[in-house]
Amino acid sequence: MTATLHPVVDAITRRIIERSAPTRSAYLAQIDLAAQRKPGADRMGCANVAHAFAAMPDGDKARVTGLDKFKVVAEKGPNIGIVNAYNDLLSAHAPLQHYPDLIKEESRKHGATAQVAGGVPAMCDGVTQGTPGMELSLFSRDAIAMATAISLSHDVFDAALMLGVCDKIVPGLLIGALHFGHLPTVFVPAGPMTSGLSNNEKSKVREKAAQGLVGRTELLQAESAAYHGQGTCTFYGTANSNQMLLEAMGLHVPGTAFINPGEGVRQELTREAVRTVLEITKTKRFAPIGHVVDERCIVNAMVALLATGGSTNHLIHWVAVARAAGIVIDWNDFSALSDVVPLLTRVYPNGSADVNQFQAAGGPGFVIRELLDAGYMHAEVLTVRAGGLREFVGIPSATANGALQWADPGASKDDSVVRPASSPFSASGGLKLLKGNLGRSVIKVSAVPDDRHIIEAPCRVFDSQDALHKAFSADELNQDVICVVRWQGPQANGMPELHKLTPPLAVLQGKGYRVALVTDGRMSGASGKVPAAIHVSPEAAAGGPLARVQDGDVIRLDANAETLQVLVSDAEWAARPVATMPEELRAANGIGMGRELFANFRRNALTAEEGACTWL
Repeated sequence: MTATLHPVVDAITRRIIERSAPTRSAYLAQIDLAAQRKPGADRMGCANVAHAFAAMPDGDKARVTGLDKFKVVAEKGPNIGIVNAYNDLLSAHAPLQHYPDLIKEESRKHGATAQVAGGVPAMCDGVTQGTPGMELSLFSRDAIAMATAISLSHDVFDAALMLGVCDKIVPGLLIGALHFGHLPTVFVPAGPMTSGLSNNEKSKVREKAAQGLVGRTELLQAESAAYHGQGTCTFYGTANSNQMLLEAMGLHVPGTAFINPGEGVRQELTREAVRTVLEITKTKRFAPIGHVVDERCIVNAMVALLATGGSTNHLIHWVAVARAAGIVIDWNDFSALSDVVPLLTRVYPNGSADVNQFQAAGGPGFVIRELLDAGYMHAEVLTVRAGGLREFVGIPSATANGALQWADPGASKDDSVVRPASSPFSASGGLKLLKGNLGRSVIKVSAVPDDRHIIEAPCRVFDSQDALHKAFSADELNQDVICVVRWQGPQANGMPELHKLTPPLAVLQGKGYRVALVTDGRMSGASGKVPAAIHVSPEAAAGGPLARVQDGDVIRLDANAETLQVLVSDAEWAARPVATMPEELRAANGIGMGRELFANFRRNALTAEEGACTWL
């Protein structure tokens, strides 16, 4: 079934194409020129080639160089570069340890070779939440992009496989890969951990701990029961949103995203990634990643994010991803799409289900099918598969002899988790753009109760998240209040996530107070039921409006009208002094835990709406 494209989706795509024409055409010219060159083993000097393949087993060396013990042999095969984000600190990345051996083995079966081109750093926001290390988190994306570029800069590869899953890792790998956009590239995930303590139960224990009703032992037991094995965390945060978006962009083997690491079909899907990238390379079906990721592909990713109530972090990351491919998008585009794209899923924090229940109910395949059939996604796009985006509707499984097969997801297996486009949870997506005299910001409303979409209250201004915690512990916030937490933007301190603020604010909301958060920082991809106007731009450190706010100012956050206003007369507001970051805070920022090394990132970072890019 080929549906007529929704007119708003069509119009937004057209304006992105028009806006991006100069940068996109320059990008394509650059990667097409690179694609026309001879393979590295034929193009480079003999010493370069010898260095590149000196450590290879003799059989592989013969395949890639055409020499066997210094004698000319049979036809050469393609060489795959593996960029691996493996470490065994991240539960989601621990399974990647043995993937390179599997990839090399499968490559040999098809007359090809594979090399680990490099490893990229991978940090866990769950480990660093509320610590100084979190101030490296956002910028780790660009460090990963650089490490990906360094890995591929040896320039002896005919294709690439990107091994990574979590928050900044996938955007970083994708940005880096797009700077080598002439290479056919497939992303290879590892899947979510099996379900443990439910996300709802975990949150309840966190709220009790915030009130002092349970101690560290009980809290640690609950957290360890939730995060208990290999695989991604099971809530629908940034990591799992990454996987949904890669499916919608056609950059995975179809249906790979949410297969658990221990399932038998997981290994065969990794082998299929090798076969997929080699099929592009050998048949010359022109689908290098720089051509796959075009304006329509980016719009498909935005639509998938909105239809699933995905992570707010992607209003930063996918702006940066698009820029890496010469495509210019902004929050107006997200907002206009959100007005028409239906919300098709309820996965925690937007519901009680986890990603394993989402997968069992129909998963990404169900959502993509519904969006295609209803005209919300572009069907005629390049993907890593010959069958195009329709292939990504299928749910993978193994036959009796171990071969892969894909089946249509059919009807929703649980309509409390996924619904068809004809009867969505909401007629619009889960994100709103807020505008007003406090600047531009975004709010995720898909998990916020309807009666909390408008909050008007006096504000308390905090210069750090620790200051808010202290005020909460001192019972200073037992009232209707909008908490302003500033000096948290990219230029101030690297724009850390402020997820540690969720439990105390949720406690206040649970007591019946009308509360909200306004900040130039980020919330976690798991941000939930407390209204939060985040990513406020321009940030306070750049002289943005949050630097003018004072304790007691009445602020109105209206997600329905899409406004964020401090209720002060224009004359008084214009006359207000612009505060500067407290000296003790400025002195502490960027000191310790390696933060000194990221000083240039902070100095050069663009605004959140511009992707917080440090390389443009």
